[in-house]
Amino acid sequence: MEPLQICSDIRQVINSSSELQYLIDVRYFNAIPTSLPGCGIDVATRRKLLHKSETAWQNAEYSQRHSIPMSYSPDNYRWSCGILGIPVKSLEQIKFVQPALSDKDTHTTNLRQRSCKIDSTAFEGYSFSPVQDLVAILSRASPGESYAYDVTFRSLSEDKVHPEAASPVVKALDNQIHSELFNSPYTQTMIFGDYYGLFCKYAFKADGDLVDFLQIWNWKSKDAFQCLEIFDVDCGTMNFSFLTNDRLLVANARELLLFSIADSANAIRLVAKFSLPALRNPFVCHFITFNPIPFHASTHNQLIAINMCMSAPTTTKSPYFTFYIERNTVLELESAYTSRYGEASKDSPNLPWSAWGSMYTQFFENSCSSLIHHIFGFRSAELIGDLVSPGGELQPRSLRIRDFNPHRVADFKAGNTTKSHQRLVEGEIPTSALFLEPLGLGLPYLETISQEKFLASDITIEANRITLLSLEVGDLHNISHSIEMLDFE
Repeated sequence: MEPLQICSDIRQVINSSSELQYLIDVRYFNAIPTSLPGCGIDVATRRKLLHKSETAWQNAEYSQRHSIPMSYSPDNYRWSCGILGIPVKSLEQIKFVQPALSDKDTHTTNLRQRSCKIDSTAFEGYSFSPVQDLVAILSRASPGESYAYDVTFRSLSEDKVHPEAASPVVKALDNQIHSELFNSPYTQTMIFGDYYGLFCKYAFKADGDLVDFLQIWNWKSKDAFQCLEIFDVDCGTMNFSFLTNDRLLVANARELLLFSIADSANAIRLVAKFSLPALRNPFVCHFITFNPIPFHASTHNQLIAINMCMSAPTTTKSPYFTFYIERNTVLELESAYTSRYGEASKDSPNLPWSAWGSMYTQFFENSCSSLIHHIFGFRSAELIGDLVSPGGELQPRSLRIRDFNPHRVADFKAGNTTKSHQRLVEGEIPTSALFLEPLGLGLPYLETISQEKFLASDITIEANRITLLSLEVGDLHNISHSIEMLDFE
């Protein structure tokens, strides 16, 4: 059979099948399956809704806007899957606020609220995963104990012990710390599927040495799987993030370290090391944060945002930068590292920035108010510029949406897309003289900037929604908060 005839037959099969067309669209738009319309909607309608949502994103034009006032000021808040977690120490609880439509016909909204009790005198931090109905609460141990923290695993919906937790409470850093000297000034926690991770910076070991601890648990395991990694404080370890069920990334001031998680060995193993771009003296990397990957998207390729803050003793200014890289690219670089250097170890070389960073990343310089970029799949959203004007007034800001989907970028470059408000950006990098090596410009993207401006301090992005933590300035500069939902449907 002639190749042209084969192609014609395949096209005919696709054109006659709504199911195939929908599956192709899902792959083309890189849509995360759990975010798609349910099985109760026919395939043709699902495909129509998918295209309608994508058009709304491309034009930065939301279809509905809902605002819900909040009765208290958020502090130490966290977003996860559209739910806002807010510790309210005066009430001895963490409130979980989920904005939702209460009436689809009138588009009225309300806040679904749940809470978990805490001991405010010992409360240190928390993480939560709505997909798993899980809240992990970190509390300081009593003075003189041989461990640092209690970690409690509770149900988000019922505020009781989580039914899948192997133990309702685990002791963090048990027999690892100096009971009198331990007082870590910085902790970070993260939930990812079966794993819970805790990072403690500047912590005193039992022998009195000052170190950084990273401890990982399988919170569902009856064998109490846990592993501990100890970093020398001179390494400048700053943060960690799970990438998959068996890989995690650790950042320090000079490099990214890729570890594998081995349940059978109760250990994490270093598998690759990647240098960050060298800085011009006297600047150093002051801290690094990651945008967490949602667990429900753990098998789906998406962007990772790595946020960096620089500092130097010669200036009071702290430049902020963010670079993006695809999660699958990081995982594939493991084999590139092994092929080049063999098995990774503490003393093995790093894969230089020139061998990976300039090819596979995209760098951005940030304002102080837009340090954190928010990501869902291949799409990111941020508010442009500073929240506070040079005159000290709060100012509304435009919304910037970037689409790194390689399929859409290729079609846009080929002129195969309909007219929209987007522009193609490729080859643009910050002009900062801070770095001694070329920065990454390996991820072209489509950019849309909203004409409307929003007075908000923070945002989060989901498949079809942006949620704003909005501000309203009243008399005598009293500021009230509300949650605003922008639906791109």
